[in-house]
Amino acid sequence: MYKILRKQTLNEQVKLMEIEAPLIAKKAKAGQFIILRVHENGERIPLTISDYDAAKGTITIIFQEVGKTTMLLGTLEEGDSLQDFVGPLGKASHFPEDIKKAAIIGGGLGTAIAYPQAKELHRLGVEVTSIAGFRNKDLVLLEKELHEVSDKVIITTDDGSNGNKGFVTDALKNEIESGENFDLVIAIGPLIMMKFVSQLTKQYGIKTIVSMNSIMIDGTGMCGGCRVTVAGETKFACVDGPDFDGHEVDFDQAMRRQGMYKEPESEACNLFKGVE
Repeated sequence: MYKILRKQTLNEQVKLMEIEAPLIAKKAKAGQFIILRVHENGERIPLTISDYDAAKGTITIIFQEVGKTTMLLGTLEEGDSLQDFVGPLGKASHFPEDIKKAAIIGGGLGTAIAYPQAKELHRLGVEVTSIAGFRNKDLVLLEKELHEVSDKVIITTDDGSNGNKGFVTDALKNEIESGENFDLVIAIGPLIMMKFVSQLTKQYGIKTIVSMNSIMIDGTGMCGGCRVTVAGETKFACVDGPDFDGHEVDFDQAMRRQGMYKEPESEACNLFKGVE
């Protein structure tokens, strides 16, 4: 059993939990994920590690209550325990050694996954510009934490409610055209966002890494749900990734595959909420 040491509500649908898991914390690296089960009869779900502390023996996860299991997870409180908590899984992010300046792009909940990437690059001495986009100011996540590991932080909202209206692609393009010479862009968030970020950076010849974590289901490569075409080859996000070259990912195919699960997931959520 894995004890929940800290729980924090970040916004209406997003929660943070710090889990006691010393063996995982000892080996965890940016880009990796864990698989958890809330109870012994529950489904297994993969969640990307948002932070880790080897000294404290803790793993931090941030999740949005969009499915039955994440809704159930959100009902647990500090002091409760998870049935299973397995990891670290997936390949850790690999950064080229000669990077001097990087842009880290987070879209919505993807910001929670982009944060450890920014933190690790900052630790390595890379100049980091973090750009995070949200629908409105009430959904902004981890702004304080991003400032701690970034040389520059830009927060945008779709409706401009934080005073900076626009998409992350607008902000990234402004930075590039104002003279920022990024060696690397890391984009994590909705597939459509990563697609347009990758299209933009390809125009400027900037190496771009995306995380295909959002299409993972069982996290072992057995279900095939995270099958993705990269440079014309079939890959599995959970065992070959989750990180891939954004310029080589077939995002349109991935978006069609992701849409296949919306109806059964909606039915499971309605059953959980007691909706006829």
